[in-house]
Amino acid sequence: MAVVYTLLVLFLAVFVAGFILLVMGAINFDFSNSEIPPEVNQPVKLRIIHIILISTAVVGKILENIGICSQLSFVRYVQGRKTLGVDPKLFIKDLWFETVPVRIYQPKVPSASKRRGVMFFHGGGWVFGSLETHEKLCRSIAREGESVVVSVGYRLAPEHKYPAAYEDCLNATIHFMKNTEHYGVDPANVIVCGDSAGGNLAAAVSQTLAGRSDLPKLRAQILIYPGLQALDFNLPSYQQNRGVPLLFRERAAFYVLQYLNGDASHLEEVLEGSHIPIDIKLNYRKWVSPDNIPEKFKVRGYKPHVLLDCTTEVYETVKRFCEPNLCPLLAEDAIVQQLPESFILTCEYDVLRDDGLLYKKRLEDNGVRVTWYHLEDGFHGVINSFNSDWLSFSSGKRGLDNIV
Repeated sequence: MAVVYTLLVLFLAVFVAGFILLVMGAINFDFSNSEIPPEVNQPVKLRIIHIILISTAVVGKILENIGICSQLSFVRYVQGRKTLGVDPKLFIKDLWFETVPVRIYQPKVPSASKRRGVMFFHGGGWVFGSLETHEKLCRSIAREGESVVVSVGYRLAPEHKYPAAYEDCLNATIHFMKNTEHYGVDPANVIVCGDSAGGNLAAAVSQTLAGRSDLPKLRAQILIYPGLQALDFNLPSYQQNRGVPLLFRERAAFYVLQYLNGDASHLEEVLEGSHIPIDIKLNYRKWVSPDNIPEKFKVRGYKPHVLLDCTTEVYETVKRFCEPNLCPLLAEDAIVQQLPESFILTCEYDVLRDDGLLYKKRLEDNGVRVTWYHLEDGFHGVINSFNSDWLSFSSGKRGLDNIV
């Protein structure tokens, strides 16, 4: 008991120290390196959430420096605290689909017919996020959408590098599709869904299953501000929203490098675009190009970026960025043509906005029906803040209503 008490006191002391550091330096850092446009939905709330995230990172760094735990594990712990109890409208159960942990949400109200099934892949840059961080969102989709939702607890980077997360999501989806009768789900009405990195995983899984003849076809894919490419971090949305929380341009590149190989040593080359040879970039320019972004999205301070070449050494470390399972925007037309009906949500103040816009165009050019919903006052991560008590965002609720 004494040990527990000592650790508790130490934790509180460290937390207070973290906030002192925050007040002295981190807030200044935040205000000088971030930008919250006044048009963003409820900008003061967004500032508060950003400061909370910074303070968590500061405390985590202190704990790491004094040898208690790593910053990464502390941030994951804080984000993943289980706070929700029983839901009167849902059966909720934790299971394993072979080696992959999942959480299943089933409406309690009897259904006259088989239900829709939703495979949900959480966001968090492949580094953060868990079954807990997206619990409210999954419960809401299950309740309001009257669907069976399967949330997938895939392995995280940098401990588990690409393609671990993709393989977990793919294997969990295949397992579910082969066993839909156990959950009262119509095998012809299964949807893949994900936000941010989860949207990337949903797109990759959807592409992989498009050519499978041994499984029912997916009914749809729902991509919520997905990250779909790592060739160009100088698209208009990356320039315009580079310092808008909750996802900075630099962090977006950092996360995809963590997922790729756990090594961010070539972060600067990735940001400036000198990580992929010019001939390869030109080959993909038909799909990844500012020219494919509608002009109205370029008026807010976009400047064309000069193409830069790269060294063989750098390219060797990141060449898997050209694999569609990692960057689904690069899939061949023959695959894209087979994709199911799609819903894409984008936010104006999000570095990943243009990834969604480019994929929307690719799908439409290949005859895939697309429903697109754009939050003019939205920012990255807003959907997961739809029901956060006094830190809720009306734009997040609008987005979720459209998803449902």
